[in-house]
Amino acid sequence: MQRLQQLAVEPFGVKEFRAVMGAFATGVTVITTQGQDEPYGMTANAFSSLSLDPPLILVCVISGTQGSEALERNGVFAVNILTAEQEVLSNYFASRDRPRGTAAFRGIPHREVVTGSPVIDGVAAFMDCRVADQHPGGDHEIFVGEVLAIGADADAPRPLIFHRGRYGYLRD
Repeated sequence: MQRLQQLAVEPFGVKEFRAVMGAFATGVTVITTQGQDEPYGMTANAFSSLSLDPPLILVCVISGTQGSEALERNGVFAVNILTAEQEVLSNYFASRDRPRGTAAFRGIPHREVVTGSPVIDGVAAFMDCRVADQHPGGDHEIFVGEVLAIGADADAPRPLIFHRGRYGYLRD
């Protein structure tokens, strides 16, 4: 068994904590929402199943951002689980310079299911949700979503993975 390179029992900073958390590989999602005015989308990997009965999920969004404010205001969101072929979409919705409002989804094929939140075509799976609860969590807001509709593509390509600050892919 290989030894850990560094054991941090003393106070540690954000940089060190981020590096340790980066050792956990996650999937990549685009969280979308739709309000009366305009749609909004953002890349996120802080997403998890919470309960099977009732079906609940959670997403974590940085507090005070346009994304957290849109989810709180709209009360609905969709989780779009990306495939390895959708790395470009992940980068697009992670970019601070991306278009906003209706222009944000121009050229991105999508549809609406139950809540009106954009469900992106070609994703591995999606969940369309109503915000059931919201909790502060440090510098993030935790949104609990009641899942109203789901879909998965059994033939979808490999999932997009994020590990140690880089995209990765599963081998077939």
